[in-house]
Amino acid sequence: MQLFLIGLKRGVIPFVFLLILSIWNRLQGEVGNSNVFFFYGLIAFFLGVASVIYLIKQWSFGKQIIAHYLVMLVTVFPTLLLSGFYPLNSFDDLLKVYIKFNKVGLILLLLTYFISKSRQRYNNRRLFS
Repeated sequence: MQLFLIGLKRGVIPFVFLLILSIWNRLQGEVGNSNVFFFYGLIAFFLGVASVIYLIKQWSFGKQIIAHYLVMLVTVFPTLLLSGFYPLNSFDDLLKVYIKFNKVGLILLLLTYFISKSRQRYNNRRLFS
């Protein structure tokens, strides 16, 4: 229950901020911008809630990554498809969005991994200096 509340907090804060921006744009007559802010908020909500997967100490890092990927596949990927950010006129278009989704996920995973390793090395050098 504690992890759920942490995830909810991490997801609701950016969602509410982006929802306010969405409503503000809608009131100004900027429907296109309003939709963009809403879908960004929805994606930020899913990312915030799913981030608690990495706080489950009993799971190995590999299991955490797989669980996070599956959650993103079930939440963020359909949100991208429904958002209208990408044209979806054929199965080929759907496949292109899926490949782009995985490329971005892989880049973010590797970037996070290398930043984490760099921080560990920096902290170890500082500790032993």
